[in-house]
Amino acid sequence: MAHTHSHDHHHHNVDSAYSKINLSFAIAVGANFLFTLIEAGYAIYADSMGLLADAGHNLGDVLGLLLAWGASWLMVQPAKDRYSYGYKRSSVLASLLNAFLLVAASAIIAYESIAKLIHPNSVNEITVIVVAGIGIIVNASTAMLFAKGTNDLNIKGAFLHLMADALLAFGVLVTGIVVYYTGWVRLDPLIGLVIVAVIVIGTWDLLRQSLRLLLDAAPKHIEPEKVNVFLKALPGVEAVHDLHIWGLSTREVALTAHLVMPNKGLSDEEFHHINDELLEKFSIHHVTLQVEKGGHESPCSQDGTC
Repeated sequence: MAHTHSHDHHHHNVDSAYSKINLSFAIAVGANFLFTLIEAGYAIYADSMGLLADAGHNLGDVLGLLLAWGASWLMVQPAKDRYSYGYKRSSVLASLLNAFLLVAASAIIAYESIAKLIHPNSVNEITVIVVAGIGIIVNASTAMLFAKGTNDLNIKGAFLHLMADALLAFGVLVTGIVVYYTGWVRLDPLIGLVIVAVIVIGTWDLLRQSLRLLLDAAPKHIEPEKVNVFLKALPGVEAVHDLHIWGLSTREVALTAHLVMPNKGLSDEEFHHINDELLEKFSIHHVTLQVEKGGHESPCSQDGTC
């Protein structure tokens, strides 16, 4: 006998959460795209490669935000015959693309920084300082829109994108101030390289988690052995076979398992209790359990390998 958890009572909460995320993405994309256009214009006016590189990085992040926004929309679309889980998996692809975008943007900034280190040039420091200061405010304030959703890789990616932009803008601002007072123009590319290192370190975990989810690994916050121990400790369970835990999306986790129960089965009430416990203890949302007697003719073909 197999039993799955019903999720009708979650729909209202999901729709409400999506509305908030949708508004956050709309504000972040609009504000950052407008600032990117302004920053690029002033970068050309000030002859500042630092500002221009930052504008290019911001443009990449706007594209990343659009990817994450699209994935968030696909996650709430209804399931279809051939897509029984809906389009939730698209959120994993979006988080992976976001990570690659951050790495690509970092490579471009590193290249420009090294070139400017070799061939330094003077810039309009006052313009750089003012525009970078505005960039810090825009990037940091829009990043805070996603601060509470960092358990979702897509939201975490958006948060990292925007905080990286704020950090980069801060570096540009400090550089502008120091260069204004000292004339040491090589500080600009040096700060750029430091910021690139910080961005790459922050992106590594996002990239690794995205690849794991793409390969159906258990999400980082779940320890499969603890889940196995929990299931084995259930009254009447003698063994657990074919246990699988994977991320349906960057927000939702699924579990399937065979419970060997030779002396009893599970009532609907017990099934619901187990589902609630798995959700509360391990944040597992979609649960499918198959109960077996465990005899020689057991339907579980995985009992020797799982």
